[in-house]
Amino acid sequence: MKKFRRTLVASLLATGLLAAPVAALAQDIKPRLIRFGYGLVEASNQGRAVKFFAEQVEKASGGKMKVRAIGAAALGPDTQMQQALIGGAQEMMVGSTATLVGITKEMALWDTPFLFSNTREADAVLDGPIGQKVMDRLQPAGLVGLVYWENGFRNLTNSKRPVQKMEDFDGIKLRVMQNNVYLESFRTLGANAVPMPFSELFGALETKTVDGQENPFNTILSSKFFEVQKFLSVTNHVYSPWIVTVSKKWWDTLSKDEQKVLMDAAVASRDFERKDTREEAGRALAELRAKGMQINELPPAESARMRARLAQVNAGIAANVGQDLWNETQAALAALRK
Repeated sequence: MKKFRRTLVASLLATGLLAAPVAALAQDIKPRLIRFGYGLVEASNQGRAVKFFAEQVEKASGGKMKVRAIGAAALGPDTQMQQALIGGAQEMMVGSTATLVGITKEMALWDTPFLFSNTREADAVLDGPIGQKVMDRLQPAGLVGLVYWENGFRNLTNSKRPVQKMEDFDGIKLRVMQNNVYLESFRTLGANAVPMPFSELFGALETKTVDGQENPFNTILSSKFFEVQKFLSVTNHVYSPWIVTVSKKWWDTLSKDEQKVLMDAAVASRDFERKDTREEAGRALAELRAKGMQINELPPAESARMRARLAQVNAGIAANVGQDLWNETQAALAALRK
């Protein structure tokens, strides 16, 4: 009987009848595909961090989860991707917190002009209970926030003149994000603020539809704005972070283990991205100067004048995000500054 069984198994293996179901089963087990959209090009700090995240996910999941990175706003601007996540048509993205204000009003906290003095303060607040509290407000809207990445302190470029004092904003048509705080802030400072998706910005600068824009050094370099902008004014007027978000509809279909893989990879990518971005920022400024941009730093006295002019804007932000959240943030910053 044993001899008969061995002969039968050998025969089935030889004819492929036993192997076929096993092969079919293996083919049915496909990795979970995650579409991760972002706005900048692959060679940017954002692109490098998404790639790092993808590698961490695939390694930790043993290949059972695979991230497809889709950059250069190929899936649309931030606002379009956010709606795709909410509807469950896309799994993940990274984008500016400023474009989420229409979905979660508390996100406007991070748009406060001159809120943070340095990256140490930003890291402590964003990674602490205040940052988590703001992130948690996304879930009722259909999004899950994982971590904040660094976009960096924002600075001004334009094709008309250096911005050395507040009056230099007069007559400059400045592209800003589609965000009321940005619109109100720059209009208060005297600029003609124009809301526009980032994906349309280079063309608008090239055709002089707008005169200038404001972004961190890294983005100015990776987006090649130096080709269409002559003047760069170092203002450090806003530290506006990026945030990695997930579709809640999709997130809720994941097992706890799969969620942990994504969260662990997100934390690792945050640390990688911040280090990479900060190292690149110094090099980027030097490279922008080498490429012919005329660079000036805003004098401290002019920064103080801008802060004073924007006091009413800050009061509006406090009322919008909630006075308790505003007071908690100011108290945390005061403690850090001691």
